[in-house]
Amino acid sequence: MIIAAGVPVALLGAAGWLVLRHPLRVLNWYARRSLKSAGLRQVSVPSPVGPQCAFVGGSGPVLALLHGAGDQAGTWARVAPALVRKHTLVIPDLAGHGASAPAAGPIEAAAVVAGLEAVLASLAQGQRVTLVGNSLGAWMAMVLAARHPERTERVVAVNGGALKGPPSSINLLPRNREEARETMARLRDPGSAPVPDSVLDELARRSRGGALARFAATAAGMEAWVLDEAQLRTLEVPVRLVWGTADQLLPLDYAQRMLAALPDARLITIDQCGHIPQQEAPGRFLAALDRALHDQVD
Repeated sequence: MIIAAGVPVALLGAAGWLVLRHPLRVLNWYARRSLKSAGLRQVSVPSPVGPQCAFVGGSGPVLALLHGAGDQAGTWARVAPALVRKHTLVIPDLAGHGASAPAAGPIEAAAVVAGLEAVLASLAQGQRVTLVGNSLGAWMAMVLAARHPERTERVVAVNGGALKGPPSSINLLPRNREEARETMARLRDPGSAPVPDSVLDELARRSRGGALARFAATAAGMEAWVLDEAQLRTLEVPVRLVWGTADQLLPLDYAQRMLAALPDARLITIDQCGHIPQQEAPGRFLAALDRALHDQVD
């Protein structure tokens, strides 16, 4: 083993313990660092729900990348370097996630919307924005498009949307390693690499008080932010649906329901991919996103 000169062995041991005990924390730190390495800078934007963290950089049309519940801006690290070459990227931590306020307590959907509105008003510099959202981010993208059609160029909904989802038996708040393994198996394609046990353990620990649990605690108030089919029919902006077909949380039937209701929509599928394509299959996701942005459909 090669040990870098000047680095205490004890420090290396502590780092190894951190990787084993908190692999998600390490992976998230590395992903956020990767966003900075791609040329994005981390900024703080004031909002009605407290300071919101976002990564911004590049030039060209504005592309806002919105992550899912329990995730953070670093989820886009594997695709941001390619996208920043032709776009101005705005990648926020949604309210209550990552480094965005509120740091504790329940996370209301209204807070997520208010935080995003503040971030985009500050960082989009008056340009119309293409909103690319995964899961919860797709829901919020549709809500923002309905509230601000004049500011929205188009929506790309990635395995998510604003319709009420189907009943699901997937446990998104697993209590132990085996429950976490079952959850991840149903969110990912069977052919994808298995999730390490240390990551499964941390997923279970985080489910007790992490951002996903804090958001789920406000389920009673979410109905006000759901858009039904009639509301989707009035959406004035183009919507492109990008779907990992192995997703069991929001299966392809859910995308087909939105496709039938939206006045200007297209569906692009990613086979052998699950709920979070930008992580599970970044290369194929980028190809699908390019088609969605330039109306290249089957």
